[in-house]
Amino acid sequence: MTFKPALLLANPHIQTLWPTLRRKLPPVARREEKMPLPDGDHLWLHWGGALPDNGRIVVLLHGITGCSDSPYARGLQHELDEIGIASVVVNARGNGGRLNDRPECSYAGETDDIHAALEYLREQHQAGELIVIGYSLGGSRLLNYLVEQRASPLIVAAATVCVPLDLGVCARRLDQGFSRIYRKHLLGQLCDDFDARRAHLREYFPDHAKRFEDIGPLDGIRNFVEYDNRVIAPLYGFRDADDYYRQCSTLPKLGGIKVPTLMIQAADDPFMTKAVLPTAQQLSSTIELEVTSHGGHVGFVAGTVGNPVYWLEPRLIQWIVGSFPRA
Repeated sequence: MTFKPALLLANPHIQTLWPTLRRKLPPVARREEKMPLPDGDHLWLHWGGALPDNGRIVVLLHGITGCSDSPYARGLQHELDEIGIASVVVNARGNGGRLNDRPECSYAGETDDIHAALEYLREQHQAGELIVIGYSLGGSRLLNYLVEQRASPLIVAAATVCVPLDLGVCARRLDQGFSRIYRKHLLGQLCDDFDARRAHLREYFPDHAKRFEDIGPLDGIRNFVEYDNRVIAPLYGFRDADDYYRQCSTLPKLGGIKVPTLMIQAADDPFMTKAVLPTAQQLSSTIELEVTSHGGHVGFVAGTVGNPVYWLEPRLIQWIVGSFPRA
């Protein structure tokens, strides 16, 4: 399935913004479930309407400030419901307007919560075969998880979309041109969420609030390098932002992935540069890389202006249906 952008919508920024600003999201017969975590905190799982009666579940991991209501998550869950395949969005801690009980949050190298969620699906929902799909930062988390020895053997396939494969390059790309609009929006959300979480912990879990208090106010943060220096690095034990980028960037790790994995990247993604696209030598034999000329950041709007088609969903459905073992 070759992606061809809709006429008049080929611009990468239009591709990026259209699903958020213009898409009428399809309905999903949602069920929510509060999942306990080993450290006493919790995650919120949002299930689609199809039931996991046969043990097959598609697991979705959203982007940095996304959640189960992100257009790509709603869109794919709707399509999966149409063909009777169970799906669940694992909302990261603190995302989706829910406040958590500990200071941990999502970052590119966070894999403990992925592992906990997949184990929970195995134990509580009798999952037997899993396909995991990660978007943007969720894709970074997924790729980091797939190279770990503890990665769930239930994963029969994986897919990622628009992953910032070199975190340092991508963080600095957002300081250039129109991409600064995305930087301003995302940093505003992250800082607002941080302040809300800190106030929540101060009131209800003061013992856990200390790690936030040590960070201090977030006034004056201008870009992602500063945010990662002041928030992510101290929270998770990295020396600084560049140490975080070095340890958690997935571009050097792709050769170690053994699970059949589809990687979809757009060459015009305004969150990154072509320099982060992997070469054939950097990929393991189990990775199928698709690089589209257009698509923006998790956009991929085809069809026409009057009748847009969200190409990503049928492409992922094709991968999902072809990846589950034959019954």
